[in-house]
Amino acid sequence: QVQVVESGGGLVQAGGSLRLSCAASGIIVSISAWTWYRQAPGKQRDWVATLASGGSGNYANSVKGRFTISRDNAKNTVYLQMNTLKPEDTAVYYCAAVSRIGTYWGQGTQVTVSS
Repeated sequence: QVQVVESGGGLVQAGGSLRLSCAASGIIVSISAWTWYRQAPGKQRDWVATLASGGSGNYANSVKGRFTISRDNAKNTVYLQMNTLKPEDTAVYYCAAVSRIGTYWGQGTQVTVSS
């Protein structure tokens, strides 16, 4: 059974940092790319960052320079280091693991940034 589980969300003050983790299990093929999305209340789900296999991270303009995506292949885990957080970063953050046979989504982790 495929599972993608995010963790690391929480409440933080503006200017603070959080590191999100996303672990995949039960996926029998290689993950070619990891992607983070976020969805704020009442808004559509927006792309945040992608890390393709063998490549470097790509970021939405709104997070560029503040967020860093990285992966640990041995653990089938991807991370999103979020620094200098702003209230507008408040959202549910979702992880997607992309493979040649499908894309697997986690249930999301809430990030709340207080002003």
